[in-house]
Amino acid sequence: MLLSTIDIALRGAIVALLLVLAASLFRGFGTVLAGRLAAAFALGSAAHAVSYSIGWTSPVSLPYAPLIALSTGNVVVFWLFTRALFDEAFRLRWWHALIWGAVTAFSFVNCMWIAPASSARVAIVAVNLVALGFIALAVVQTIASWPADLVERRRGVRGFIIGAAALYGGMNAVLQIFLPGSEVVNTVNSAVLAVVVAAICYAMLRVDGADLFPVASQVAPATIAPAQTAAAEDAHDQKLVDALMRLMADERIYRHDNITIGTLATKLGIPEYRLRRLINQRLGYRNFNVFLNNHRIEEAKAALSDPTQAEVPVITIAMDAGFQSLGPFNRAFKAITGVTPTEYRRQNASVA
Repeated sequence: MLLSTIDIALRGAIVALLLVLAASLFRGFGTVLAGRLAAAFALGSAAHAVSYSIGWTSPVSLPYAPLIALSTGNVVVFWLFTRALFDEAFRLRWWHALIWGAVTAFSFVNCMWIAPASSARVAIVAVNLVALGFIALAVVQTIASWPADLVERRRGVRGFIIGAAALYGGMNAVLQIFLPGSEVVNTVNSAVLAVVVAAICYAMLRVDGADLFPVASQVAPATIAPAQTAAAEDAHDQKLVDALMRLMADERIYRHDNITIGTLATKLGIPEYRLRRLINQRLGYRNFNVFLNNHRIEEAKAALSDPTQAEVPVITIAMDAGFQSLGPFNRAFKAITGVTPTEYRRQNASVA
């Protein structure tokens, strides 16, 4: 009885925290995709806190089935949230909604018909394997995009937030698969979830929300140094920026295969963290790949508008500029110019 009371109290606290977090995110960052997905993830997590039960094999009542379905579909929201948070060029597509709908519908059908008609354990394992798959996908993508992130605070908090959420999600799925339900297991699970949610809320309070959920047009502000050292630091930073831009303009280093921020830092003779800060705070970029792509696109624009290169294939221009294939080039070009490379060439030919 005592454990059940503690479990209910913990769930209530979790739901309250998540609802406050969701409301805060909607109010402060509702116009930003990552902010909306973060709020949706918080709401889905609240549904999970209300509905989960480790190893539960009894028939699911109709009021609980939608909550369980939303809880399962929340792993798709988590995956999309990590994409939007760390890739500002990411946009939702129709098939993302289709994936979320398929996972949610599968969970609902599983609760209402598949589990009662066959083995409940098999149904539980199937749903949680899906959850583990999306959690793993989110973690892999987060790690893969980490080196290109130029925002220091976001680099610091991404591991904490994603690690905590993935740790709990993975633990919950493993418990569901391998452990039978009991009051002790459910209470421990609730306690871990309460700690994770509280820690995430605390981290969100300590980090400037604009670092995590920037508006599209926002340019990162320069760090304000004390008056005595500001001029000297500005002059030194400007020399480094000038040297960096010479690497871009003269050596066209962005053309090189597998160019990394570490490579540029070595050429400039400065630590990698210093170069990240310069590109972010002095040039206004939040992602290293975007910084490189902007230089590549400028070269491609010049080539596409050059009458002497009118017969050069678009793929050749893309490869010469440093892109590895046509698809990423087309997407990056249209994101920056608003038109495809072919349309851009046609427009400039008609002007000439």
